[in-house]
Amino acid sequence: MFSRKSDEWDTPYEFYDKLNTRYHFTLDPCATEESHKCHKYFTKEDDGLSKSWEGERVFINPPYSKVGDWVKKAYIETRSGNSWVAMLIPARTDTRWWHDYVMNATSIHFVKGRLKFSGAENSAPFPSAVVIFGDFKGRWGSPGPGVFTMGRK
Repeated sequence: MFSRKSDEWDTPYEFYDKLNTRYHFTLDPCATEESHKCHKYFTKEDDGLSKSWEGERVFINPPYSKVGDWVKKAYIETRSGNSWVAMLIPARTDTRWWHDYVMNATSIHFVKGRLKFSGAENSAPFPSAVVIFGDFKGRWGSPGPGVFTMGRK
């Protein structure tokens, strides 16, 4: 059983650090005071869905109850070419938001195995993916995103 308290969906630091080393994130729009990964961040009270992410390199581990809203926001924010987004999300390939937005991403990185979120006793009961949105210039004629696998560590 996946046993955790409600605040334990935090991205594992080792996993985040691997991504941050490559992408150098500047904004975490889906954070708490305790869990933020970037110097610039928005909490639930700030409502990161309503804020502009223009000019930012964004990392998001969204609340999975509203993941579709966050995926749509990432897609829209990056269409101008002025922002770039990496999202850690459940690999829910059967959902409408996956087909409407994720399949238009720059790349999809399926995580091998199951992540163990910070503070959780067990690994998650679902597969995860890191979805990259951004750098759309020149991509509109493309048949779809690059699809890869990546390790948990």
